[in-house]
Amino acid sequence: MEDLLHNALETAAEEAMGQAMPSANPLLFIAITAVGLAMALVYVPIRLFLTITARSRRLRLLQRIRRLRDELST
Repeated sequence: MEDLLHNALETAAEEAMGQAMPSANPLLFIAITAVGLAMALVYVPIRLFLTITARSRRLRLLQRIRRLRDELST
């Protein structure tokens, strides 16, 4: 009984691997990885630039508000 179960599991594993392998194309994996890397290389600098400029604009605006508040209080 144990041998039968062991053989059945081996056969099922071999069949599952045999069906999965032809669809796993290495070139497709490399292409998808390259596209993901290119997207990351474009996204990260743009995101950093937008974050830095937004923070600097916010800081300038806060400084201007403080200056105007000081002018009005005097």
